[in-house]
Amino acid sequence: STAIDQLRAPCTIVHDVLEACKEWVQPGTTTEAIDAKVHALILSKGAYPSPLNYHGFPRSSCTSVNQVVCHGIPDDVPLEDGDMVNVDVSCYLNGYHGDASRMFAVGDLDDAGQALIRVTKECLDEAIAACGPGVNIAIIGDIISDLAHANGYGVVPTYCGHAIGRDFHMLPYIFHHRNNAQHLLQTGQVFTIEPMLIEDGSVDSHVLPQDGWTVVTNSGARSAQFEQTMVVTEDGVEVLT
Repeated sequence: STAIDQLRAPCTIVHDVLEACKEWVQPGTTTEAIDAKVHALILSKGAYPSPLNYHGFPRSSCTSVNQVVCHGIPDDVPLEDGDMVNVDVSCYLNGYHGDASRMFAVGDLDDAGQALIRVTKECLDEAIAACGPGVNIAIIGDIISDLAHANGYGVVPTYCGHAIGRDFHMLPYIFHHRNNAQHLLQTGQVFTIEPMLIEDGSVDSHVLPQDGWTVVTNSGARSAQFEQTMVVTEDGVEVLT
């Protein structure tokens, strides 16, 4: 449909920006410097970074390092060898939003960190593979929980995926923990899946009062997240980002 075609443009930009981040995320660089490049690349494509000024958010992307679960504000602290960082990129073009995030290892990441990233990506991929027309979205939480718990990780219940399109965040919400949601996917629906896993098996997090955005694990354990935007097709889903 025309709407889906229009959605492809911002989603493709988000994908391209995250690809570029592979080169930009390096030891010694700052998340502020990465954010400046994200901002410039999005603008160069004629789009607008969705997070910028969204409910007062001060930057064009979210950069969540180590124990930061999500919504980390890019800052001037240099990334260190062995850090892990999620870069969450969203942009708005021609009336539609696209949204995705990825984990990046900074320099030489330890085996435990690499495993956390790998399993989080598997959670997203397996959840995507189960989606299609007529599928109840509760299965997403089942799949992610099973895989996370089998590896000793906790699934953050506080933040969720969401429908997306003309608005940045729309109903229905997509929960990643085990849940009783009753919503059957329909062809043409566009939504995100974005599981957040915590390394030590805990699930609790809190927002830092000093900035009102940054979400950190209560235990101090590291967290990882991957996100894609997808559309339900006749026989499954197509990842747009």
